Amino acid sequence: METRKDGTLAVDATLQSVLPNVWACGDVAGPFQLTHASAHQAWHATVNALFGEFKRFRVSYRALPAVTYTDPEVARVGLSEREARAQGIEFEVTRYELSELDRAITEGLTEGFVKVLTVPGKDRILGATVVGHGAGELLAEFTLAMTHGIGLNKLLGTVHPYPTWSEAAKASAGVWKNAHKPERVLGWLERYFAWRRGADARTPTASGQAEAKTRDMRS
Repeated sequence: METRKDGTLAVDATLQSVLPNVWACGDVAGPFQLTHASAHQAWHATVNALFGEFKRFRVSYRALPAVTYTDPEVARVGLSEREARAQGIEFEVTRYELSELDRAITEGLTEGFVKVLTVPGKDRILGATVVGHGAGELLAEFTLAMTHGIGLNKLLGTVHPYPTWSEAAKASAGVWKNAHKPERVLGWLERYFAWRRGADARTPTASGQAEAKTRDMRS
């Protein structure tokens, strides 16, 4: 058996060791000492061990969430800014302050923020960090989005109950959308409705025509 420098068992992306009949998951395989990471690996190790001769699944940690249970909580999934820079990945940052969230204001727990990294000019999520009350719960929506390729536009288009902490995800998507609004289209619409207002002002209404007719009859 082979081990790595940190003492964990050397396994490949399918969690198979150098011995074809030995598979590993959890702390013994690393690299994360997280219960949910072990469960994630366990599925892959089990399925690959039983059915690997037909199809094998490579374990991915791209959307593996992690929560630090401090006060307030700190939760993250995907890339951080430092990791993205280290890997030479371009990104944009969207930040939403929990002090603007009605539920946070109501409960007096306004400390914290939601930070989302996206592909420049696109709504695809590269990573998310949440700091605040119940950050681990808020992170679940971003983890789901990253796992299934759901972008910020769809998060924004999803109805969230009010007032809830989950609205922070939608609100952060709204901040991103506002920063990427189509300025040219908005300019056209502004000119169009300005023209409409002018046209409406010049077009007499039915009540205005009746009043004018009454004045003519009196004169």
